[in-house]
Amino acid sequence: MKITLEGKVALVTGGGAGIGRGIVDAFKELGAKIAVLEIDAGKCEKLKADLGSGALVVQGDVQKTEACKSAIEQIGSKFGRLDVLVNNVGHHLYNYGPIETMDEKVIDDLYNINLRQLFIMTKAAIPLMRKSGQGGSIINVSSIEGFRGCTYNVAYTAFKHGVTGFTKGMALELSADKIRVNTIAPETTDSEQVPLDKLIRPQYKDKAALPIPLGRYGTPADHAGAAVFLATDLSSWVTGTTVHVDGGGLAAGGFQRTPDGFFTVSPVVVDTAMG
Repeated sequence: MKITLEGKVALVTGGGAGIGRGIVDAFKELGAKIAVLEIDAGKCEKLKADLGSGALVVQGDVQKTEACKSAIEQIGSKFGRLDVLVNNVGHHLYNYGPIETMDEKVIDDLYNINLRQLFIMTKAAIPLMRKSGQGGSIINVSSIEGFRGCTYNVAYTAFKHGVTGFTKGMALELSADKIRVNTIAPETTDSEQVPLDKLIRPQYKDKAALPIPLGRYGTPADHAGAAVFLATDLSSWVTGTTVHVDGGGLAAGGFQRTPDGFFTVSPVVVDTAMG
């Protein structure tokens, strides 16, 4: 089977950096026509320079209904179709702490950027995706926190759990149109949002990822590979499910690797690697 996106049009939200940019580059390499909805003006200019005139780069906030509608209208005008939607935007907004001390505006902000925007972006995109009659693929980028509990991060975690429900429900709702809906759930990934070179103390650089079975943190390319699988015919009979791109972290459960290479469920705390 040839792995290709030739003749396909793909929209990636938040495609200016990190996982989103990794997906943009991978899709372009496979021949897709690229559209990006990106809030940051500087990143938009960089995308335009890197992708060329064949791509469509729209500056806008995916949390705003009109921005989503405008992006889809521009895609329709330029390309006439939409085959792949990657709902990549999401953020913890650097807010952590007990729920009883969390300001309600923070909760609203976390809801808007991690769950509500999926509804308005997907709602705007469906008519154009349906138009070709050839089906399509919607890929929601969530988090491994959507599949476990995370103390002092409850609001973010709850909304990421909501992404799983959104994915399953939409997979059924769009199945008659042959539009598949799936999720990618990343573990900690070195990116602009989580810059590990700044977060990890230098003396722990080679050991900080020990709790992850595969022994390293993720990269945008790891998630781009999963997105390629879900966007192409490689996954033509896959819908309503999640690819956990987590180095085995979820499978490990309470187990973690010790410095001598074994696994244990007992606490192993020498110092904290994150500065």
